[in-house]
Amino acid sequence: MYAVIMAGGGGTRLHPLSRSERPKPFLPLLGPETLLQATVRRLRALTDDLTVITDRRYEPLVRDQVPDAGVLLEPMGRNTAAAIALATIALDRPDDEAMVVVPADAWINPHDEQRYGQILTGAADHLAAGACGIEDPLVTLGTRVERPATEYGYLIPRADGREEIRGLEVYPLQAFQEKPRLAQAVELGRQAGVAWNAGMFVWRRRAIRAALVRFTGLIQSLEPMADSPQMLEGAYESIKSALSIDHAVMEGAARNGQVLMAAMDVGWSDVGSWGALLAAIGARGEGSVVQAGETVQVGAQDLVVRRVAGRLGVIAPPEHGSMTAAQPIAVLRGAAADRGRIEALIERCAAVGG
Repeated sequence: MYAVIMAGGGGTRLHPLSRSERPKPFLPLLGPETLLQATVRRLRALTDDLTVITDRRYEPLVRDQVPDAGVLLEPMGRNTAAAIALATIALDRPDDEAMVVVPADAWINPHDEQRYGQILTGAADHLAAGACGIEDPLVTLGTRVERPATEYGYLIPRADGREEIRGLEVYPLQAFQEKPRLAQAVELGRQAGVAWNAGMFVWRRRAIRAALVRFTGLIQSLEPMADSPQMLEGAYESIKSALSIDHAVMEGAARNGQVLMAAMDVGWSDVGSWGALLAAIGARGEGSVVQAGETVQVGAQDLVVRRVAGRLGVIAPPEHGSMTAAQPIAVLRGAAADRGRIEALIERCAAVGG
């Protein structure tokens, strides 16, 4: 087994703590470790063969935070399909070895980390077993639906074909549903087996390569350029549609009966909004988090984030469910769940150089 960790992003989802020069994976939001460091630590228990793929802008951050991990550099961010295509080309591993692909910025409840490792190794076992009659499946991990959510994609399994190997349930996947409207999210949550898309995958290199060739032109366009940084940059610049791996490959592969969903029964968050961050704090059973360095703490329900890269970041909700985030050059306060208006504000600030 080897692991590919995707680290990058635009730095807008937890603005102003997360910025384009230091996006979310590189921040210590839920303890002394950054999200990237925690991800590497969890995977290190399963394999020593770890590679972080990242935009070349973030190479110094990656090498500083996880110096023992391998690093694969993209010329620029072009979403997860391009990142996975480049990793498939550049990492010369046996075609039948299990390849684990995860984002750098997901949170797993510390109490569930052992179970998380069992799920990943169990998913690799399903590759070898040809579960549900699928040879060389693409396995995607789905986590339990906890509420109607419009910010997550949903995984819809087929009603038949469930199998269990070593305590891990897998289902043939019927469809992906990207970020539904609220009424649809409510309905999906009522369906048995439906899960949130965690954006984590286990497959063989040959399987994802074949799928990328079939559903995208990324292998064909990137592979001839991979040995030349200048030519690779040109190939990346020519990618007109920067698609996620879900849109580019997994939706079509699911329709063709190539995808399995593994049920990930652990505490999980993508830490993709202020509300998600506060929920992760609550799941830890703590009213606040105080990290090393300069901190400010106000009240039992406050989250305190230490000074990061010269900026003081504070989330200090004066009442339940609200937050304030402050830096010397930016102050943001609002309802933790008010993600849409926060993102609109960030876009307007960026337009004027803020």
